[in-house]
Amino acid sequence: MTSQAELEEQIAHLVRTVEDLSEVVARQDAEIATLTRRVEMLMMREAEREVDGGGTVPLADQKPPHW
Repeated sequence: MTSQAELEEQIAHLVRTVEDLSEVVARQDAEIATLTRRVEMLMMREAEREVDGGGTVPLADQKPPHW
């Protein structure tokens, strides 16, 4: 195998690896966005529950006792 052919083979493997990693990053970005929306919804629901339960300040807005 010539040096040029070896380099072309290595480049092909690297291109494939970059494409695979790009797909992983895109999938993780979508998953993070979905999870972020879910957490925001849960935080809003919990704040509403705390207000409906007679609490004056939602627990998420209170400072910890050690502050």
